[in-house]
Amino acid sequence: MNILEALRLAVNGLVANRLRSALTMLGILIGVGAVILLVAVGNGASAAVQAQIQSLGSNLLIVFPSSARTSGVQGGFGSQQTLTFQDVQAINNQSAAPDVVAAIPISNSRGQVVFANQNWNTSVNGTTQAFPQVRNYTVGQGAFFTAEDVTAGRKVAVIGPTVAQNLFVNGEDPVGQSIKINRQLFRVIGVFDSKGAAAFGGNQDDLITVPITAAWAYLSGGRNKNVASIYVEASSNTTAAKNEVTQILLDQHKISDPAQADFSVNSQQDIAATASQATGILTILLGAIAAISLVVGGIGIMNIMLVTVTERTREIGIRKAIGARRRDILLQFLIESMFLSGLGGLLGILVGAGGAALLPKLVSALPTPVVSVPSVLLAFGVSVGIGLFFGIYPANRAAALNPIEALRYE
Repeated sequence: MNILEALRLAVNGLVANRLRSALTMLGILIGVGAVILLVAVGNGASAAVQAQIQSLGSNLLIVFPSSARTSGVQGGFGSQQTLTFQDVQAINNQSAAPDVVAAIPISNSRGQVVFANQNWNTSVNGTTQAFPQVRNYTVGQGAFFTAEDVTAGRKVAVIGPTVAQNLFVNGEDPVGQSIKINRQLFRVIGVFDSKGAAAFGGNQDDLITVPITAAWAYLSGGRNKNVASIYVEASSNTTAAKNEVTQILLDQHKISDPAQADFSVNSQQDIAATASQATGILTILLGAIAAISLVVGGIGIMNIMLVTVTERTREIGIRKAIGARRRDILLQFLIESMFLSGLGGLLGILVGAGGAALLPKLVSALPTPVVSVPSVLLAFGVSVGIGLFFGIYPANRAAALNPIEALRYE
């Protein structure tokens, strides 16, 4: 008996019991669909995180101060204030750091912002004129402040779209308006274009930037002139720029042993790799959880095939009596089992892909799922493999039947 003949017999046997065959395929269908959908959700989350990390800036390095230690107690990350404006100026020295395009300081705090009878609590960042370039922001209305504004410590501000929407509720043009930040009067000179959510939560549009000199003078009372972090835009050679920044800061802080550095330099690639690893593990876990239902579906196939062998005992005896070989019987039931799982797998692909397209409309908070070809091929291959694995025992049992005893079976 050839493969086509065995396939015809398998299809005829399944069609004869349509409802039972459909219910058996349902387990595989759900398993394959769940694997494709959940892996697509994991891939979508990974793609969204990577896109948001890239939106931070191009070839970005982030310098953080180390944690403070008091009486043996380790403080939180970045709790030790070791970075200064002089560090930023040293990094911007092209002769010392040829692979650095620009470096900016960030002095951040929360501020209560008031305009007329509206108020909003937001993040206030003191920085310099290179902020839009380094952080990949664009000014949609007005303009960003200049180096002269930073030098003079002028009380000017550029606000994010979220701040503008919550303060200027009556449609006023924000540019040229005066707002109060922690009771200090600042003039709005620009509004950023929207960037959306941040890589690890938060809203990149909910911020105000002011000259760092104005932040020191008016928002921190002139008491705190330290820098919370330094953002560095590197050239194409990020590794070289990272080494240059590290050496400059070691020299600035008079530290000879890099292991004792009171700062840390993280590259955009480091952040992206960490995020990718985390989302990759999440995707694997989601796929593994969904794969359990595939195993359950395989057990269902094995159960149905054992019932089929019992029901068709006399048929097997007759086929053997007229010359069917052991391998013919084995092939017939194996193909029947694999056909069940394969058809269920194909339908599961349609369900998984359709669910991935429909899910963002039902749950807007989720990132757009990304269905990958490898996950589809893997899910289908596993479904067929499960049909083969769980069909071997029933098929072997059918092939091993004694034809005389099978003919006597009632």
